[in-house]
Amino acid sequence: MAPKAYSFEVLNVYPHDPAAFTQGLYYDNGTLYETTGRLGESTLRKVDLATGEVLERADMAGDEFGEGMTVVGDRMYVLTWENNRGHIYDKRSFKQLGSFDYQKSTKGWGLTHDGNRFIKSDGTSRLYFLDPENLTETGSIEVFDDNGSVDSINELEFIDGKVYANLYHGDRDEIVIINPETGVIEGKINFVGLYDGKRAPYDNEMNGIAYKPDTKTLLLTGKLWSKLYEVRLKER
Repeated sequence: MAPKAYSFEVLNVYPHDPAAFTQGLYYDNGTLYETTGRLGESTLRKVDLATGEVLERADMAGDEFGEGMTVVGDRMYVLTWENNRGHIYDKRSFKQLGSFDYQKSTKGWGLTHDGNRFIKSDGTSRLYFLDPENLTETGSIEVFDDNGSVDSINELEFIDGKVYANLYHGDRDEIVIINPETGVIEGKINFVGLYDGKRAPYDNEMNGIAYKPDTKTLLLTGKLWSKLYEVRLKER
């Protein structure tokens, strides 16, 4: 069965740091938490949603390329791309508390939490499940639609039992909705045309999904985008 198609309505547009190579995004009680990438530039940030102001930040090591992140309780969990390692930070102090290694997958792309376990992507067509205590990989599942497996699964957000994922497909700006129990892509949203700002000639992909539960809306941005959008999905 073909995935359900959605359209969207833009409710608000917020400023976003145009120098932020966004890799992960999470909304928590009026505040955004964001990770940025690139060697020597990777950061973990606390950002004011309304103004885009960076309220706090932690710089990652110069040899680390920051990737996806999520927040669970008073801790922030951040992936790196090719170092085979993630880090744990205190949400209040931004101090690093510890690290964890990847086992079966070799890269870190996206990370989310479903209330019981972590779910991680590595740029392939698989989602990996991580133990909630020690973050060891306990299993994985193939992601597919009616045409077969779908790779380049990137930034993740868990919303109402489903995993929303950016696809790393250049300027196609597409998000898919995945059933984490079966791997089936149940929905697709084409966001081409959402970003009306100046776009870098490369490394300009839509990346960053955060859920705003009080309004049941999505917060979306991209790498080096100067804007962040609040949107509501609509079934076609």
